[in-house]
Amino acid sequence: MPASQGWQTYFVVLTDTRYLQSMVNTLLLSLAVTVVTLVLGGAIGIYLARRDFAGKKLLLALLTLPLSFPGVIIGFFVILFGGRQGLVADLTSQLFGERITFAYGLLGLFLAYLYFSLPRAIATYAAAAEAMDLQLEEAARSLGASRLRIVRDVWIPELAPTTLACGAILFATSMGAFGTAFTLASKFEVVPITIYNEFTNYANFALAASLSIALGVVTWLVLFLARHFGASASVQ
Repeated sequence: MPASQGWQTYFVVLTDTRYLQSMVNTLLLSLAVTVVTLVLGGAIGIYLARRDFAGKKLLLALLTLPLSFPGVIIGFFVILFGGRQGLVADLTSQLFGERITFAYGLLGLFLAYLYFSLPRAIATYAAAAEAMDLQLEEAARSLGASRLRIVRDVWIPELAPTTLACGAILFATSMGAFGTAFTLASKFEVVPITIYNEFTNYANFALAASLSIALGVVTWLVLFLARHFGASASVQ
């Protein structure tokens, strides 16, 4: 379909400023969400795997609850918290006389994507931490290694394949997320919304198809690289 209007249609995302900006927005947002999710999800998942305390199962159930929500529902949650009639707007109106909102821009999207992604990282890291070889950590501790040294020399290498695989899935999910973006992205455009607008509002099917291909290629490339380096880390 894009080729019917000229092969340059395939590369519109690189030649048109608007579509290029949309792709850059999507890439940067997805990368930021992936990094923050891996850090928070790794810390929480490892802690839950290594500690036993009252209410642990209930806490884990609450942390993984967003897995059952579609992206639109999570977008509504962010609106209820940071929208024009949300909790933050009401509080700032009472305190400062001005309603502060953040749900419809970059911050709102980031928080929604983060909330949507965290349960996957927590569950993945918790399972990986439970399967780690504790003898390596005990040996390092017996040799006088500090906690930071154990994290650097034992935990990070042991969890490297998990980090790469989980990071790739989180990145791909953020790149293609539509429901959340559809609910919140009125001031910050991402590629799924650009595709939706071209297809639905302007009936520009060829351009929508070319943008879909560009989004798919970028996401596939990240998954391919993660699988390649993840396999290398496993061999080592």
